[in-house]
Amino acid sequence: MSKFSEWRQLLKRSGQKDSWAGKTVLVTGASSGIGEALCRELATRGAQVLLAARRRPELERVGRSLDHAERHRIWAVDLSDSVKLPQWAKALEEQVGKIDALFANAGVSQRSLALETRLQVERRMFALNYWAPVILTKTLAPAMVERGDGQICVVTSVMGKLGTPQRSSYAATKHALHGYFDCLRHELKEDGVNITLAVPGYVQTQISVNALTGTGEPLGEMRKNTAEGLDADSCARRIINAVENNKDEVLIAGTKETAGVWMKRFTPGLLNRLMGRLE
Repeated sequence: MSKFSEWRQLLKRSGQKDSWAGKTVLVTGASSGIGEALCRELATRGAQVLLAARRRPELERVGRSLDHAERHRIWAVDLSDSVKLPQWAKALEEQVGKIDALFANAGVSQRSLALETRLQVERRMFALNYWAPVILTKTLAPAMVERGDGQICVVTSVMGKLGTPQRSSYAATKHALHGYFDCLRHELKEDGVNITLAVPGYVQTQISVNALTGTGEPLGEMRKNTAEGLDADSCARRIINAVENNKDEVLIAGTKETAGVWMKRFTPGLLNRLMGRLE
């Protein structure tokens, strides 16, 4: 990177320093990966961050690492529990008061053939990937509408745009998010609530390690494409920048994934033939 580019980045970061000052933001999946990076960047920009995920020790680790650690709060919660989640979200809102933004990031991927994936595994993916963002939105958005101000960012995936082998249910959850939140955006556009869909490609996280096999066990393997993907901090910055600019959608992907998205739109037959050769 040239000295000019370094100075430009520093100036840009300086202008973002307090862009979220005074705002309270809920981030799900905050214990690792993109969620952890979102928390770090939001804290740097002045937000009070509410960190939610299952693993308390990891949440505590992330919380301690944030700028002004005393300002942020953590909640160990099972976001896939669709029965208890609405009650938790309502209690959270009553406890902390105004929640200005939701970053619905928690999710789990898949590495298994459709016909070899147990139904309960598919239900588990839908509970976390689809129902959790919907439930949290339906609980928190009414107060945003009443205030006439709010931000909802849902982290989906390139798999919400196309399909590859061994991702059937995962892709289905991400496609569902696009359908639901694209519709909701139209419904809330006059109420001051902005909805951004963040569409990452390969990002350097534990997503492939934690991906579910057909029996529901984690794959436990770091795949090459994931290991060589975009770093999580860069991904988080681009997501937050898109939210700040009220973008409807932002694709954050490398050349390969971006080409796939465009081919799906303009040459779907060719893309389908290429996909059939993938693992």
